[in-house]
This record gives sequence, structure tokens and C-alpha cells, in this order.
Amino acid sequence: MNTQTTALEAHNEKNTLSPSDMLKRAFVRAGVLPWFLLIAVLIFTFSTDNFLTTNNLFSVSRQSTYLILVAMAQMLVLLTAGLDLSVGVMFAMTSVISSMVMVNTWSGEGSGWGAIGLGCLAGLGCNLLIGGVNGIGIAYFRVPPFVMTLAMSSIVFGLALTITGGTPVYGMPDAFSETFGYGELFGLPVPVLVTIIAVIIVFIFVNRTKMGRYLYAIGGNIKAAELSGINTKLTLFWAYVISSLITGVAALLLTARLESGESNIGADYPLLSIAACTIGGISLFGGVGRLPNAVLGAIFIILVQNGMNLLRVNSYLQMVVIGILLILAIVADNYRQKLLLTLKN
Repeated sequence: MNTQTTALEAHNEKNTLSPSDMLKRAFVRAGVLPWFLLIAVLIFTFSTDNFLTTNNLFSVSRQSTYLILVAMAQMLVLLTAGLDLSVGVMFAMTSVISSMVMVNTWSGEGSGWGAIGLGCLAGLGCNLLIGGVNGIGIAYFRVPPFVMTLAMSSIVFGLALTITGGTPVYGMPDAFSETFGYGELFGLPVPVLVTIIAVIIVFIFVNRTKMGRYLYAIGGNIKAAELSGINTKLTLFWAYVISSLITGVAALLLTARLESGESNIGADYPLLSIAACTIGGISLFGGVGRLPNAVLGAIFIILVQNGMNLLRVNSYLQMVVIGILLILAIVADNYRQKLLLTLKN
């Protein structure tokens, strides 16, 4: 009887987790993002009284829309073990082309919805062309994604500056800005509503379609994906095209918000979108990641920027903080992967 009791106590002692072990398990299960969010909310809540106000949180939700869209676009290519550094110049080119088409096709009379439609189609078409070139170069000519998208960034940015001479494009129909920049529908800002719809569509695409599953397969092991019958080249091509389409929607919304076509907008989005995805647990090596985490990662980035603005932190220092967060996220995720292997063993 005593022997059985001793054995049972030893078994219970072995299976009793210490507080540090419990913390490690919670970290492994939850990932990096919840801890980052908790720390950020605590810091800014105690640092400023304006952070957790209704107006400020509403402002954060509105400001997050553009980065959420770009983070989703970036996620699609990251799943394939790719990268898109051209999302920033896509903003510039979409903004410039769409605004110029609107200005040149609008007579100045009436609501101008015909000109708005043509401008949006032209801007999106231009973005699809950029995404298509990226996709062809990466999928069919085997140009590394980093090199291909970096080169396209230089080419497209140079074209945007050449077209505009570096000056903003004004004179778009008022209805464009009033509707897509500042309008509301069903009690929600139109950009927020568009983003919600886009999140639902991308979620269905990633989780409920064959191509969505192919993205994970390619990122996990492209050779195995080819052997299983997946057309990896075509899938990679469409990943960059669809990514450019989502980025184009974000660019149109931001152009409406600014009420002008700008050739210098979007410069921060390559870094911010990669940071949002990485903090959200999307692997830079492909095949791993969930859409809700990318969305929350984007919200976290905007939340941090908003908090720093309230604390009047210099905008240049804010980029330093974002860069540090990106590095910390990668280091923390690597540590999490090691813990995961340890706990399995």
C-alpha cells in the first residue's frame, strides 16, 4: 500500500508543472502577438489618459484598414516562402494613375461617378500589371522574390515620379473622397466596411479553396508540392497577382482619404506589412500562418503608432521602434519553436 502511494506521489510530482513551465506552455500556445498586445496596452494605458477612449479606439480601427489590407496581401506571398517589397510603390502608382484618369475624364459637372469608375479600374489594372510582372519573374524565370520585388520597386517608383514630376494630382470628383475616404454605411466608415468584406473573402480563399491550400503546400515544400501534382508556377503567379489586387484596393481607399494622387505614399508599407505578419506568427520561410493573426498584427502596429503619437514620440523614432519590434518578433518566434520541440520531447 505504501509502495503504491509513493509511486502515485512521484507520478503527480512529475506531472505537476511549475509556474515557469506553465508560462512557457502558454507562450507556445498563444504565440508572440497576445503578449505584445498586452504589454503595449498596459504601457499606453498608464502613460496617457486618451489611449483607451472611445474616440481613440475608433480612430485606430479606421487607421488600421489600410495596413490590414496590405498585411493580408503580404501574407499570401509569405505563405509561399516569398516576399513582396513592391507593395509600397503599388500605392504610389495606383494613386497616381487613378487620380490622373479621374481628373482627365471628369468634366467638372455632375457627381463624376463615371470618371471615378474609370479611375479605379485604371488604378487596379496598373496594380495587376505590376503583380503579374512580379509573378512571371518569380514563378517562371526563378528570380528570387527579394530581388524581383525590390527591382520592381525601383522601376515603378521611378515611373510614378516621371509621370507626375513629383507633384500631387488634384481635381478628383468630390464624391470619390466623400464616399470612400470619409463616407459611412450601416453606421461604419466605408474603408472599415470594405476591409471587413475583404477579410472575409481572403479568409474563405485561404481556408476553403484549393489554391489557398496550395499556397501552404508550396511554402512548406515546393518540390513535394510539384510531385503531388500542384501547378506551382501558376499558383505562385496568382499569389502575386491577387496580392497586388488587395494592395490596389488599399491604395484607392488611402487616395480617397488624402483627396489627391501622391507619388510618395506607401513607402512604409513594405516594412509595416512584414512586421505585422511576422508579429502575427506568419513564417518568413513559408507554409505557416493564419489570417486572423495577420489582421491582429496589423492592428497591433497601428495601436503602437497611435500610442506613440499620443506620447508625442518623433516619427523617425517610431520607425526605430517598429524595426526593433520586427527583430524581437522573429527572435521570440524562434525561441517559441525551440520550446515547442522541447515540450514535444
